[in-house]
Amino acid sequence: MELLAPAGNIEKLETVYRYGADAAYIGIGNFSLRSRAENFGGGDGRRIEEIKGGRKLYAALNIYFHDKDLADLERNLEVFTEYPFDAFIISDIGALPLLKRTFPGMEYHLSTQANCINSDAAKLYADMGFSRIIPGRELSLEEIAQLKKAVPELEIETFIHGAMCLAYSGRCFLSSWMSDRSANQGDCSHSCRWNYRLMEDRSPALAEGSMALEEKKRPGEYYPVMEGDGYTTIMSSKDICMIDHMQELYDAGVDSVKIEGRMKSLYYAAMVTRAYRKEIDRVSGRDPGLTSPEDTRPYKDELYKVSHREFSTGFYFGTGEISQPNEISYARSHMFLGTIGGEISPGRHILHVKNQIRNNDILEYIGPDVLFIQDRDFIIYNQNGEKVDQADHGKYYEIESSAEIDEGFIVRKEVQPSS
Repeated sequence: MELLAPAGNIEKLETVYRYGADAAYIGIGNFSLRSRAENFGGGDGRRIEEIKGGRKLYAALNIYFHDKDLADLERNLEVFTEYPFDAFIISDIGALPLLKRTFPGMEYHLSTQANCINSDAAKLYADMGFSRIIPGRELSLEEIAQLKKAVPELEIETFIHGAMCLAYSGRCFLSSWMSDRSANQGDCSHSCRWNYRLMEDRSPALAEGSMALEEKKRPGEYYPVMEGDGYTTIMSSKDICMIDHMQELYDAGVDSVKIEGRMKSLYYAAMVTRAYRKEIDRVSGRDPGLTSPEDTRPYKDELYKVSHREFSTGFYFGTGEISQPNEISYARSHMFLGTIGGEISPGRHILHVKNQIRNNDILEYIGPDVLFIQDRDFIIYNQNGEKVDQADHGKYYEIESSAEIDEGFIVRKEVQPSS
């Protein structure tokens, strides 16, 4: 079973590989459904080749292409040749002929946006040249197992962690309607997660007996609804988390499990990738040191320490959980502070600061195989080699740690949980 992780930039790409991803997916320019992620745009292909090693890399080309978009893609195909891609993820089959002419040996994966939910459709896509299907997220685990059994020659990839779109296979028009930003062109404004207030018929703007939502920051704009109470996020789903059900996915014949979140932080990408790496290694027997759920429980618990919404299992076991209103926005117990860079001298490393670090903080270091180590006795140096009381984002620092750390380790500290 392949573990597929997101990478919004080259730093995150290196991180997810380091923390256990078998493969990563990235976007190029504005051709993926995360156009506001940093994405990649050429010039870094050689560096990515070095980072990649023997792992795989997929390009997300999953927008819906208008004719002008296809023309733009054709003009920019040279950029794609710079990267060591193993497959393209596409939802619009209109892009397939152009890509096949340019990349005849490439594999093609069908995006979940294409909404493939039955075996006959899967067979048609296989005949077109697709080697992998990412089914519509509306399928249950039982249906996924049936699909794999019916079309064994196709690889099946499913989402296992991250944000869940309430629209049918992600085909949403709320964002276009409410903010003139098309989700189907990679520019979703996540209107479903804004705060709304219920307006009843006592409002002069509403017809008698009707109700509507008024968005907190858009007074006077009304959206008809049938239920709701106060400011809440009634259209927002919980996040998917399948960490406790990897055995079922493995038994169902799923070939690749995918983490959502190219726009999430490096810390998020590392912690989630690591947790699923450990659990996959346990259920597959890949790591003989991981034999029971208790062996991987500490890594699973780390998922609750990164910023997240309330978790559910999505549609895998029914729709009950996903339809429940989510009153909690984001929760976290720890703050991401930075990463450890290369070693300067024994016990002294470059420190890449993301959030301010003070000398009275209790730091925690996290590695691919290190749950976490606390450090109260560290020393921070500035670019002149002088000891400093705090380190700020955007400046050069070095850290001398009392703990044994390595390049690529995550640095964080505990904070009061937020909600």
